[in-house]
Amino acid sequence: MSQKRILLLSVSAGSGHKRAADALLAYAEMPSYGAEARHLDVMDFVSGTFRKVYTDFYDKLVSRAPKLWGYLYQVSHDAESDSTLERFRRGIERLSTKSLLKEIRSFNPDAIICTHFMPAELLSRMLRKKALSCPVWVQVTDFDLHRLWVQKRMTGYFAANDEVAYRMKAQGIADSAIAVTGIPIMPAFARPLDRAACARESGLDPQRTTVLLIGSGAALGTLDAVAERLLGLDSQFQLIVLAGKNPRALAALQALAERYPGRLVPQGFTHQIERFMSCADLVITKPGGLTTSECLAMGLPMIVNSPIPGQEERNADFLLEQGVALKAFDAVTLEYRVRYLLENPAKLADMRDRAMALGRPDAARRVLDRVLGQS
Repeated sequence: MSQKRILLLSVSAGSGHKRAADALLAYAEMPSYGAEARHLDVMDFVSGTFRKVYTDFYDKLVSRAPKLWGYLYQVSHDAESDSTLERFRRGIERLSTKSLLKEIRSFNPDAIICTHFMPAELLSRMLRKKALSCPVWVQVTDFDLHRLWVQKRMTGYFAANDEVAYRMKAQGIADSAIAVTGIPIMPAFARPLDRAACARESGLDPQRTTVLLIGSGAALGTLDAVAERLLGLDSQFQLIVLAGKNPRALAALQALAERYPGRLVPQGFTHQIERFMSCADLVITKPGGLTTSECLAMGLPMIVNSPIPGQEERNADFLLEQGVALKAFDAVTLEYRVRYLLENPAKLADMRDRAMALGRPDAARRVLDRVLGQS
């Protein structure tokens, strides 16, 4: 296979779009593909004002006014493409991304994969004006399809599951342009991991039931408060808590761990979350498309909490319908659900089997096989 240039475009509004592009980049750079790949975040090529409005507004809205975000999510889904609001939004995006279009032309890709709808919309206009001639593909990164993902002149679309593909067809996308691949995740999730070895790295007992807590929504309280409530349950399970890039939360968890020796493992930001997942029997997480895809690839049952109205609510619905997750809407419900699953190992095992069957650890490879085979 001759070397081809693959350009990956994401937007750092939330982390999932970027992580999906990073996964595709990691696979594209493997010797089996030998592609010259580059990942660009659209927000690195816009004005500071536009970046602040777009990303900061999104982050603040979903954390402080999630119901308002849910309303805007639905309104933008239902809006006509030629409405005043839509024309205004597209005009602002076009004026703010000229440097990105210059970078695309400089790289001269053989194919482009968009993991966010904004670059897909921008490139649709370039294709219409014949300023771009290479194929442009779209990777949807949730178990839902918002109308903004559907753009004219795209070569093809990648769906997380059959239902998303069905919704794509209902939006007028040709069946031949749709591939059900799953959501791209890093190569590490496709490799067998030794639970005992990973557990020893963190000072865990590999034979002991282990719960992994990834972040905490407002409805549950702070990470240390959630951890303390869970550790107060009768069961003597081990608890891993990922604090991410929150040093204050990590410090509070480390202080709490001194009161529960051998039971609590606090962890800050990590690039090897798969090693912690390999130690776990149950994961408590927000239902983002990428994190839940990683859990499914590892065969991990989930308790989802605090979904962002809109895409995360739809993700949660899908996971609950498939029998791989339960939902906790407050701290008391979380306690009950954890206790219930740990006291019902047959239920937990059934959820694990269902998760393993749904997992698509090879999603990125399937995307690239299609893109490189047709570019």
